[in-house]
Amino acid sequence: MTSSPRLRRLPALPVAVVAAAVLVAAAGCSSTDAKASVPVPRPPSEEAALCGALHKELPETVAGLDRNDPEPGSDLTAGWGDGAIVLRCGVPRPARMSDPRAKAVEAEGVNWMLEQRDGDGPRFTSTYRKTYVEVSLDKRFAHDATPLAAFADAVKKTVPPSL
Repeated sequence: MTSSPRLRRLPALPVAVVAAAVLVAAAGCSSTDAKASVPVPRPPSEEAALCGALHKELPETVAGLDRNDPEPGSDLTAGWGDGAIVLRCGVPRPARMSDPRAKAVEAEGVNWMLEQRDGDGPRFTSTYRKTYVEVSLDKRFAHDATPLAAFADAVKKTVPPSL
């Protein structure tokens, strides 16, 4: 049974304790042959190995959008639709994660810190995992975190908790 993500406050955590799986996903309502272009993260080799395993487990469809990985091709990035959902793995720890007022959601057992972006949709970064996964959603998902549930099984299977 799929549950809706819950919004809550992210506790202030020391840098050494917080680790997350980075997933960037940009979301949209239609799939095309267009490819998004995103910067590829440069994590340490241990984190890159986790990201490679995650890449193999990612779903082919998210929120009704077919997989359409961004350019340049990399095991550290994935996408769905025309760039509507973009995932990046192995991203640096966001500075916002130290803010005790930062908001977070939980989707199917994976915690995500929420960042609202001006003129764009939300960006979520996983927390409490051995590498950070960032998922970016375009403005069509401005008030919808449900696509995160599609990544939960893959993240839980491949990116261990940091605690």
